Amino acid sequence: MSEKTLDRRTVKTRRALCDALAELLTKKELHKVTVQEISDLANVNRVTFYKHYLDVYDLYDKIEEDTLVELGLMVLQLEQLPAKEFFSHIIEYISNNRSVFKMVFSPNSTGQLRSKLNNIIEGVFRQVEIEKQTSDMKDKELEYMSCYRAQGCIAVISKWVLGDFAEPADFIVGIISRLDSNTEKVF
Repeated sequence: MSEKTLDRRTVKTRRALCDALAELLTKKELHKVTVQEISDLANVNRVTFYKHYLDVYDLYDKIEEDTLVELGLMVLQLEQLPAKEFFSHIIEYISNNRSVFKMVFSPNSTGQLRSKLNNIIEGVFRQVEIEKQTSDMKDKELEYMSCYRAQGCIAVISKWVLGDFAEPADFIVGIISRLDSNTEKVF
């Protein structure tokens, strides 16, 4: 058996475990999810689960870490783009990783990943305004304004995700872009 086949199988197994945890977190709290439930839903043996992760919390932490790294790298590459293009890429990423983001915005999630996602977006807004250097805003004002913008974006994304992605991605990008451009005028 070639190493490439093994790698694909590993990736497929990890994706199935990730999707299973994400689905379970839409129904119950993290501390109530068991390895057996994840394994059953992912259609893998418990031993297979333990080959990849220590426990449920380790799986959750790995999902969180991978998502934050991917988003962080994406944001660094995109932060100079106009708002509509920036949000278009972010929404596309979320749409392509639906199960993870259903988990992120689930009321049963720990909220840590959502908070960190908010911090990333807030940091981008703050950095863009700092780099413009056209604002007379004090640091505290900038901090609160960036918080407001990020929370608004997260609220729209959360509603979309919890609504099971009912609206097309372009619609959500348009909403966020319009709302954000109106907020940006205050800066």
